[in-house]
Parts: sequence; C-alpha cells; structure tokens
Amino acid sequence: MLISAFVEVLSLGAVMPFLAVLISPEEAFNQPLISLVAHYLNLIEPSELIFPLTAAFISASIIAGILRIFVLWLTTKLSVLNGSDLSTKVYKNTLYQPYEVHVARNTSEVISGISAKINDVVFRIIQSFLVLISSFLVIISIILALIFIDPVIALTSFLIFGGSYFFISRIFVRKLSNNSKRIADEQTQVVKALQEGLGGIRDVLLNGTQEFYTSIYKKADFPLRHALGNNNFLGQSPRFAIEALAIVLISLLAFFLTSSSEGIGEYVPLLGALALGAQRLLPNLQLSYASWASIIGSKSSLKDIIELLQNSKKERDIPLDIKTVDFKKSLKIENVSFKYENQENFALDNINLVIQRNSKIGFVGSTGSGKSTLFDLIMGLLKPINGKVLLDDNPLLEEDIAGWQRNISHVPQNIYLSDGTIAENIAFGIEPSLVDIGRVKFAADVACISSFIESNPSKYDALVGERGVKISGGEKQRIGIARAIYKERKLLILDEATSALDNSTEKKVIEAITNLKSKPTILMIAHRLSTVKSCDSIVQLENGKIVAKGSYEDLLKNSSSFKELASEMEKN
Repeated sequence: MLISAFVEVLSLGAVMPFLAVLISPEEAFNQPLISLVAHYLNLIEPSELIFPLTAAFISASIIAGILRIFVLWLTTKLSVLNGSDLSTKVYKNTLYQPYEVHVARNTSEVISGISAKINDVVFRIIQSFLVLISSFLVIISIILALIFIDPVIALTSFLIFGGSYFFISRIFVRKLSNNSKRIADEQTQVVKALQEGLGGIRDVLLNGTQEFYTSIYKKADFPLRHALGNNNFLGQSPRFAIEALAIVLISLLAFFLTSSSEGIGEYVPLLGALALGAQRLLPNLQLSYASWASIIGSKSSLKDIIELLQNSKKERDIPLDIKTVDFKKSLKIENVSFKYENQENFALDNINLVIQRNSKIGFVGSTGSGKSTLFDLIMGLLKPINGKVLLDDNPLLEEDIAGWQRNISHVPQNIYLSDGTIAENIAFGIEPSLVDIGRVKFAADVACISSFIESNPSKYDALVGERGVKISGGEKQRIGIARAIYKERKLLILDEATSALDNSTEKKVIEAITNLKSKPTILMIAHRLSTVKSCDSIVQLENGKIVAKGSYEDLLKNSSSFKELASEMEKN
C-alpha cells in the first residue's frame, strides 16, 4: 500500500521537470533541481536535458505502471487467500455442528453462505477494504505532492472533490444498506429455488410444473440482480459527474491564467502537473468511494457469515484425536425422553430399554411412533431432554459421542450417493487411492449386489450418477448396506434399509448380515414382518412409548397391540 503512494509521488514528481524542459529548456536549466541533474550528468547545453529527462519521465511512468500491477496482484492474492481460509473454516465448522442444528436449518442458507456470500465477503469486502486503505494512502501522497506544487489549488481541489464524494456517500448509504439486506436474503432464496426445482426434477417433468418452478426462481433472482445492479450503479455513477466537474475547474483555471499578464506559457508545467494530479486523484477518490460502497452494499452477507461462524462449533472444540468408544456387554436406554424444538408433544416419552451386545433387535410401530428418533438418540445425533444412554452402565458423555459414532454403521431408508463410482460410494468418504477393493467386493457380496456390479462392463468403476440416478432404488439401498458393511463397525443400524427390496433379496441380505463373522449388534426398523421375525427381540413403539417387547412368538401370543400391528403389516 505504501508502494502505491510512492508510485504516485514518483509519477507526479517527474511531470513538472519534463514539461518545463520541453517548453523552455533555457529557463528550466536555471531551476535548482534541474541544474543539479545537469551538473551530475555533465550537461552544458540546455537542449541536452531533453533526452535524459524524457527517459526519466518514461522510466518513472513504466515503473509506476509495473508497481500498480504488482499492488493489484498483491491485494487480489491476499483477498483470495483470506477468502479461501474463511470459506473452508465456515464449511468445516458447519459440518461439525450438532445434528439438530442441521435439521432445524434449511441447507440453502448454508450453501448460499459458503458460495455466494463468501464471494461477496472476499471480493466486495476484504478486497475492497484493502483497496480502500491503498487508495487512502495514495490520495494523501497525491495531495502532499500537489501541495508542493501549489498549496492553495491542491487543498481547494481536495476539498471540492473529496467533499463531493463525502456528500454523495451520505445520500446513498441507506439505499446501499437496504440493497445489502435484499442481496443476502435473495441469494438464499435463489439457492432454495434451484434445489427444489432440480431436486424434484422427476416430479417436475411428470407433472409439467416447469413454469411454476421457473416463476419461483425468477421471483428470487430478479430482486437479487436488481439490487446488485443498483449497488453497482450507486458505486460507479458519481465518477462521471465529478470528472466533468474537474474538467470544468481546470478549464476555468486555464482561462484565468491565459488572461493574466504573464500569459499561459509560464503556467503550462503547473497546469500539466495539476491535470496529472487530478487524473491520479479523481480515480483514487472514486476507487475509495466505490470500495466503501461495495463494503456497505455487502455488509449483510458478512453478518450472515459471522453468524454461521458464531453458531457453529468452535475450531478449538473439534477433537483432533478421536478414540473409539465401545460397549462390551450392554447398551441401555434409561428413562429417556425427547421433544423436537417447537413441538408440543414428546417424540419419545420415558423410554427404558436394554440391548445386549451381538443381539439383533427389531423395531416396529406405526409411522411417527418414534423409531427413527430413538435411533438418532442412540447414535448421539440427538440429545435426550431427560434420561441417559449407558454403555456398560457408564453414561455416554458429550466428549465421548464422536468416539461412539466411530463404532456405528447406519443405513437410512433414503441413501445418499455421490456422483462417483460404485467403489467410491461403497467406501464413502475415503480417498479413491486408499479404497480397499477387497473389502469393497466383500461388502458387495454381503449386500447381494456383486452380481449386478459384475454384469456392468465398468464393474466397480461404473458411475452411479448424481444421487444415484443411473441405478434403481433397490440397488441404491444395497450400495448403502454395502457401505455400512465396508466400515466394519460394531453396531449396525438399519432404518428401513431394505424397504425397496423384494422379499427374496431382503431375506438373503438379512441372513448374510446376521452371519457376519464380526457379529455386530444389529438394530433394525422394518415395515414387513418377514424382516423382524428372525430377531432376538422385537420392540413396538407407539406415540413415543414402548408398548410391547419380546420375541416374535411371545408378542404374537401375549400382545394385542402387536397382533393388530402384525395384521396390518401382513396386509401391506
């Protein structure tokens, strides 16, 4: 930034001697500074000064240009580095947020924050702030250089032009702030509209609702573009009015000097220096104003990013060395109750349950009975309002949750697949070069999907498409099951993980999982009796409470609620 100031002083300092020598070498030869240069270069004739001073002026201009490019590169580089660090930090901290935070918040807020709003912060705030400081130092340097040439004109020019920009900034500040809020809000709405339209593209095509989703997108996009354009106009438009004012003032000055007794010839070097000073001063005043306008116009994005950082887990709280937490005998749920935020009724109400190691437990119940919520509590994704989870009679503490989760493989009903190969999706979250293809094939065998994979010409390198659009629902679920088997965890949780499979395939998969040598503890939710018949115990939940538990045969004999549920499941 000091380099920028030096550049302007250098270029302004070179212009007056250069113009003086061009107009009147004899008079210039008698000036102290030029005389000193002539003496140093052993120049005798005034005309001999033209070439060295021309060369000096050209050199100063070239050096000034190179240094300006360097300063621009440096500020951009600093902005990019700071922006990348900030973006990565926001994303990392977001990933470490508790599950209930992710459930409560729309992902479009996070996506727009990490993508569009981070860009606003980087290029419209960080870079603008660096440019603002640099321009401010340059302006001071130009004013000092102009004061050396003519103090009255220099200070008058600064007060007129600087005052004009200050006055304009006071007029536009509220409009810029309002646009800032609108930009931040509409960026989130644009991402939301894109997610909804593209995420449900199958239904959009089948229902012919393209125009509906296009209108939703337009309602968010147009106000965003309008606010961005408005801010750009407010940031750039003052330049033209003030440049015109500068030309008028310099023209008036030249007119009055022409009318003086000395004539304008004597003042050409002065006018040239002032013109160059104005040519340097005005762009930097405009740059300072535009940078300020950019910062004000993007402050809401900065506010949203700060909120993302403040509301997320602090980096110092993210564990670096996670030790696996296990249970050797039993997993207990003791007097556990849970209620979702803004919900009146409890999702789980005073749950008590003992799960023995290496057992296979089935969970049944009507939709909304609390089965998946119970699994989320067992996995440490949700925290109970009352009660506790015990591992071998030891409470599962906050600091142990990450280690406990390293022991769990979870297969949800809706499997997320990345736009990668089958092998990459089975060994999910592992660098492709580190994937153990032997374990991948074993996991595929257990999930009964190896024959499907081998029938594909690309085999395990076949691409599944974004969210698995190139394969069927049953194949997605079996890849999800294979993913869980690949992890080789001690606790396997299946949340309707076989709902898309036919009875025959489901039976083979469950048998293969049950016969694993590692003998994991298996918890499964099912809506088909065939899935849970072979379980060591079945737990029935209704309205957040356990209403029955025992073996399939015992429940069928002794529990009227289970009989009724079993009858419904058989019909379905």
